[in-house]
Amino acid sequence: MSNLFIVLYLFSMVSFLFYGLLCLLTNKLDEEFIRYGFSRFQKLIGILELLGAIGLALGYFIPVLLKASALSLSLLMFAAVLVRIKIKDPLILWGPAVILFLTNFYLFLYF
Repeated sequence: MSNLFIVLYLFSMVSFLFYGLLCLLTNKLDEEFIRYGFSRFQKLIGILELLGAIGLALGYFIPVLLKASALSLSLLMFAAVLVRIKIKDPLILWGPAVILFLTNFYLFLYF
């Protein structure tokens, strides 16, 4: 594994662990999910993010799980970008979703 891969791998795992827990255990993202029109899916999205982070972690030992998790998280973030387009968010607010999409797509392609 290259240093770039390891950095992106850890970045993605920690990011999705953090945001997944934030979705599930706090109300800090409630307003954002209402703005997206996805408030009823907030817990599901948090669970998917946590499962993705866990899949990335276990993927160190079970490579097919890393690939599946990275692809799943890529698709989740691609959907997040589409939502940002739909609600006409300014480009600057797309940043995290785009970065996490590209990061996980890279992990999927190059592992």
